[in-house]
Amino acid sequence: MFICSKCDAQSLKWSGRCTECGSWGTISEEGGKAPQAKHLPKKKAVAQKSTPLSEQTKQEEHERFSTGIEEIDRVFGGGIVKGSLVLIAGEPGIGKSTLVAALAGHLSSKTNSVLYVSGEESPSQLSSRFARLKQSPEFINIIEPFPVETLIATIEKEHPALVVIDSIQTLSSSEIESPPGTPTLVRYATSLLLDLAKRTGISILLVGQVTKDGSVAGPKTLEHLVDAVLSLEGDPVHAYRLFRCKKNRFGSTDEIGVFEMTSTGLIPVLNPSECFLKERANTPGSVITATIEGSRVFLVEVQALVEKTSYGMPVRRASGFEQNRLQMLIAILSKRAGIKLGDQDIYVNVIGGLSLEEPAVDLAICGAIVSAVKGTISPATSLYLGEVGLGGEVRSVPLLERRLEEAKRMGMTQAYIPSKKIPKTVGIELKMISSLKEL
Repeated sequence: MFICSKCDAQSLKWSGRCTECGSWGTISEEGGKAPQAKHLPKKKAVAQKSTPLSEQTKQEEHERFSTGIEEIDRVFGGGIVKGSLVLIAGEPGIGKSTLVAALAGHLSSKTNSVLYVSGEESPSQLSSRFARLKQSPEFINIIEPFPVETLIATIEKEHPALVVIDSIQTLSSSEIESPPGTPTLVRYATSLLLDLAKRTGISILLVGQVTKDGSVAGPKTLEHLVDAVLSLEGDPVHAYRLFRCKKNRFGSTDEIGVFEMTSTGLIPVLNPSECFLKERANTPGSVITATIEGSRVFLVEVQALVEKTSYGMPVRRASGFEQNRLQMLIAILSKRAGIKLGDQDIYVNVIGGLSLEEPAVDLAICGAIVSAVKGTISPATSLYLGEVGLGGEVRSVPLLERRLEEAKRMGMTQAYIPSKKIPKTVGIELKMISSLKEL
């Protein structure tokens, strides 16, 4: 098997140029020639004895330390576990370096030193970032991205409480002849850092880029090697960022943190619903729904605009909502609710840069479209909750009581909900809807 040292592509025969990445002279045989069987040592493997799992004592709770930022601690499950290897991924410009710089600034102290491996910024640029974030760099040591073998020896010698590597794609190696950022080198460096974290108990944060399709750049095994994979998401043109956990060996992946990007860095948002609704203008096509992200309930505004098409093919556009599901809901409204939309351009927008994925917001999307078509204004304190089936029926949603409690806290007075499930009294007037015809 022949492997490209730049993109890790595999082929059955050698060629001068890689067919995947187009690089010249990077194809080599994996492991070289295999030794002949007669030269192999004839050493018999020694069998080991297994032990019953019932005899194993319960492990103690993993030791954690707080980052000093409530939203980050929430996502980690109570703080960073000592000796863990964590990958923080996100699109370029989303705020990854800003986040880890703020985290390092909060953690640095006389007892908790932080080693910052800066591969994308010079020391002067990093110092300016800390000054802008109003974080003291007094107990933060910086080092250039030397070969990963040199970095590991330095980390073992200094033994900081936390190591930040920004980013993993900038590391090189003195043992592997491969450019920085290639899958082979990224996987090799991550394996060495994982072994270091487990041996020394030093927590290491890796910053990684994502590709065009949203996956972490480098081999997929990178996500399997680390203990936790955290993602910073959001629209760069909007101020809000969602910090969510996609993998966590030491806790749950249900929690989510909300931040607002400001001139002084990422500011934790303790009341997201209030921020998402504070600039709402009650106009036709505007409704409010409640979505659950992790264990938190957010109230968000959904807007729809319907206009007669000027072309033969009507336009359907959605921002923050799946395009295919929007097409399906439009078809259901046309067939089951008798609202003719075949010659109408329809635009749907979720305010704040959020992305709504759960079916519980179907009724809100339909309600916004119906409001835009009829030109009616939905009451400013009304909530829409429900999943819509292909028959036009409105189905129940999970955690309905929690959504209604959050709505009441935010001043909502009535809610349009499925008639199939009647929740406990929560102090809100309930409008039962069984089908889209009742909108």
